[in-house]
Order: sequence, then C-alpha cells, then structure tokens
Amino acid sequence: MAPKKHIVFDVVGTCVSFDAFYDRIDQILGPRLLAQNVNAKHFGYTWKEAAELEFYFLLLSERYTPYGEIFKAVFYRTLHMAGISNPREFATEAERDACQAAYSELEFRPGCVEMMEKLRGAGWTVWCLTTGDVKRVRGYFLNAGLEMPIENFVSCDQFAEVDPVTGAKKGVYKPMMAAYRPMLKLFAEEDEKWFAAAHMWDVSAAVKAGFRGAYCTIYDKEPCIEIFDTKLDV
Repeated sequence: MAPKKHIVFDVVGTCVSFDAFYDRIDQILGPRLLAQNVNAKHFGYTWKEAAELEFYFLLLSERYTPYGEIFKAVFYRTLHMAGISNPREFATEAERDACQAAYSELEFRPGCVEMMEKLRGAGWTVWCLTTGDVKRVRGYFLNAGLEMPIENFVSCDQFAEVDPVTGAKKGVYKPMMAAYRPMLKLFAEEDEKWFAAAHMWDVSAAVKAGFRGAYCTIYDKEPCIEIFDTKLDV
C-alpha cells in the first residue's frame, strides 16, 4: 500500500483570523480607545496575549483555570496597562462581554477553504490539532461551509494522562511535546506527516517532535526565527 499524506493544521490564528474580534472591539470601544491613543487591534492583541500568559502561569502552578474565565478577568487590567486611568469607568462589564463574545465568531481567512479543498483533491488527509474546544473550533469550519469529519478534529485533551498515584488528570497543551508526539502516532511510519501553522512557536515545536513543518507569516508577520532555531520545509 502506498504511503498516505497527512497535514495537520493549527486552527485559531492560522486557519481563522482574529479580525472579527478586533473589529468588535473597534465597534464598541474604538473611539474611546483612540481618544487615549490606543489602537483597537493592539488592545485586542494585548488582551488575549495577557490572558494566554496567565493561563500558562496558572497551569505551571497546577491551578488550571478555563481560558474564558481568565480572558474575562484580565480585561480591566489590560486597559489599565494601556494607560486607561479608570478602566471600570471606561468600559462596562456588558461591553467587555460583548467584545469577548466575538472570540467565538472568528472567520476563516480568505482562500483557506479553497486551499484545504485543493489538498484533499491532491490526496491529502487534512487534520486539525487544537488546544481549544473541539465544538467551538469545528464551528468555524461549519460557518465557512467546509465539511470536516469530526474524527479529524483532535484536541490535545485527548492525549491527557491520569496520574496513577493521585488520580489527577495531567493536562496536555501545545506546545508540549506530549501534544505532537501522540498525534504522530496516529499515522503509519512511512506516511508523509506535515504540520502547518501561522505561529512559529507551534510549528517549530511540531518539527522538534518529528513533523515536517510548513509555516505561514500571515499572523506573526515576523517569524523571529533566531529564537526558535528550527529548519522548516516550507
């Protein structure tokens, strides 16, 4: 039997953009932010990056907290760090929640659907590996009109192990090697196995685990390859 061809995609930031999230912030808070010399896109980026930092810090101290809760909690702190002197007077909780809701309404990047259809037509099996919730991530595909078998959506949580002593579940999240190596084992040794992402931290970790790497600058813009020390195929 001929070797099969597999390509695993990151989804959020790669296949779908954050534009809907940034646009919502601009619609709700844009004029007020600009009056403080703060760009809506930059605020949105800073807000989500701050939430991701706290998410992983809590994980490292064995205090898992759902990302959505952290995202909500750091909103006013992020406003403060942006130079807003009275964040809770600047924006209401309802406005914060409306901005956050757009995170579930992200849309596919132009050309992404066509790209995946071409890959399938050329004999590739398309997969998605996500740290996020599969239901939410699959929703991005359905909203774009792209059918994808549910079994081709893989959550890092599927690779979590239970501590035999304490019974506690050990979470698995990208870019842990424990997220990529079990994914590789889903494929035969002789198969082609590629990982594609627009996050250098993601694709470089996948390459370290054993994938061939395809990187796109659509999100990072600057790959900062000097800190990742990774040779990519594409």
